[in-house]
Amino acid sequence: MKCFHLILFILLFTNCQAQNDKLLIHKELVSDLSNIPIYPKLIQEINGETVWKEEFKYIDSIEIYKISYLSDGLKINGLMVKPKEKGNYPCIIYNRGGNREFGSLGMIHGVRTLGQIAKEGYVVIASQYRGNKGSEGKEEFGGNEVNDIVILTEVLKEIESANTENIGMYGWSRGGMMTYIALTKTDKIKAVVVGGAVSDNYQTINDRPEMETKVLAELIPNYRNNKEEELNKRSAIKWVDKFPKNIPILMLHGNSDWRVKPEQSLKLALEFEKYRIPYRLIMFEGGDHGISEHRKEVNEQVINWFERYLKKNEQIPNMEYHGR
Repeated sequence: MKCFHLILFILLFTNCQAQNDKLLIHKELVSDLSNIPIYPKLIQEINGETVWKEEFKYIDSIEIYKISYLSDGLKINGLMVKPKEKGNYPCIIYNRGGNREFGSLGMIHGVRTLGQIAKEGYVVIASQYRGNKGSEGKEEFGGNEVNDIVILTEVLKEIESANTENIGMYGWSRGGMMTYIALTKTDKIKAVVVGGAVSDNYQTINDRPEMETKVLAELIPNYRNNKEEELNKRSAIKWVDKFPKNIPILMLHGNSDWRVKPEQSLKLALEFEKYRIPYRLIMFEGGDHGISEHRKEVNEQVINWFERYLKKNEQIPNMEYHGR
């Protein structure tokens, strides 16, 4: 009997320990979208029946979740969207732009940004970053909260239907900066897309001085005493030699973007040339920061890139100078 009790204790202890080791601590399915602000824009009335507009019919094929997970012991909030149909899907980590509440993730991101990728057969996960939308900790605009996206490669292992052998990363604006930094901290990413990405915070300050006083100086710890060091950490243009050479990067930028001038991507592309980093740069004529004038083409480029490298496992291009 004592032996039985000992075995039972060991089994219970092991099970509790396994649960305590979980990173995903909360997952809540959003089953009703009728009470979210964008709902009226998603529906139409046909013969007295409320149905999704044609471009949003895919909503019936996806599931949207609010999630909470652990990063450096902090509870971080985020979103996850995946296909309803069971399967083994490649994954994409989406990195939001903005700072603090500006640019934070809402259901509009779940339905549109994340949902339009998930409907193509991907598990898409995104972080609010620490200090935002109820997440614990303090935002550092490209500091320790980069850990909040890197750890998502491990969080995905706890998601049913997530194929963690094929993970991509997609970041916009500040999220592009976060993506660049993350590539120096993990080898779990197979393909990357960035849009309107910040790659040189010195140029950002020069183009938009208020970014320094209202964002960088307020969010980056000890900024005044370590300005150059902290800006360098957050400016990929300063450390292109640290980029992996086996991860293809799709760079998207509007050449009428005033928030992050297109020169940031152009100059980074020239550095990629020097180090033979596999990349493709697409500049959209007259495109704003979100490249809203070319939204359909942007979505197609994003999906095609991940299709090539996450689903078809296409070989990395030969970056050695070659040909006739």
